[in-house]
Amino acid sequence: MAVAKDDDKTGKEVEGVVMQEKGEEESVERAAKLAPKLIYEVIRRDGEEELQRTNRALVWSGIAAGIMISFSVVGEAILRTYLPEAPLSYLIENMGYSLGFLVVILGRMQLFTENTITTVLPVIHAPTWGLVAKVARLWGIVLFANVVGAFAVASLFAFTAALPDEIRPAMMELSQHATGFSTSDAFFRAIPAGVLVAAIVWMLPQAESAAFFVIGALTWLIAAGDFSHIVAGSVEMAYLMVQGELAVGDGIMRFFLPVLAGNIVGGTAIFSLMAYGQVKDDIGKQR
Repeated sequence: MAVAKDDDKTGKEVEGVVMQEKGEEESVERAAKLAPKLIYEVIRRDGEEELQRTNRALVWSGIAAGIMISFSVVGEAILRTYLPEAPLSYLIENMGYSLGFLVVILGRMQLFTENTITTVLPVIHAPTWGLVAKVARLWGIVLFANVVGAFAVASLFAFTAALPDEIRPAMMELSQHATGFSTSDAFFRAIPAGVLVAAIVWMLPQAESAAFFVIGALTWLIAAGDFSHIVAGSVEMAYLMVQGELAVGDGIMRFFLPVLAGNIVGGTAIFSLMAYGQVKDDIGKQR
């Protein structure tokens, strides 16, 4: 009987050691950083899922994003209105620019610039004309829906009492500044914004509970760096257009098209290709 008890005790001790080692291994795995190839795979699969969404789902999600991104402009305008004049006021007021992006990205709404990496990785991974057509469909629908949402909320702000009168001068200043660059300046200022939004997408799978701060910090940098974002900027463009302060032709040719091109270059031609380049060899070994 004593031997049996000793054996039982030894077995439990061994089992306890195994469980402890297993728990430690799980803790290490949870704490370990995701390898670049795993981040790539998460985003690629997410992109494949996005490409399967229906037109109706894309339209409504895109319109919602176009509306909610307006709070980036409103947030910045509020801080500009009420902050005292000081050397650091510019840096503080640009924190307001993060608000709309936080709502849109954490709310999983369709923002065009996110798709410059998310839906592109599946095409880079296994290029086919069918996938290219799906990306073109999604880009066209989401961009159109974002702009519709931007014009809808800009009209609300311009023609109703939704926006307090105290905020309107700052909204006008921000809108005029955002759309006042030359064509070449608008294009080049849009490239860093495209890179930064793509970087947000790349970092989110690893960020977990820090997602709020990742989005907040990088979108603050877009504003503080005076870079141009096609969707948030479309709210500013629309705010001027609906009030007759900006001609349609000027808005499209001097702002919309060059900023769109710059964001695509930054998000797709630069960041997406670099991201794929760093994992290409690892992916090749798995095939």
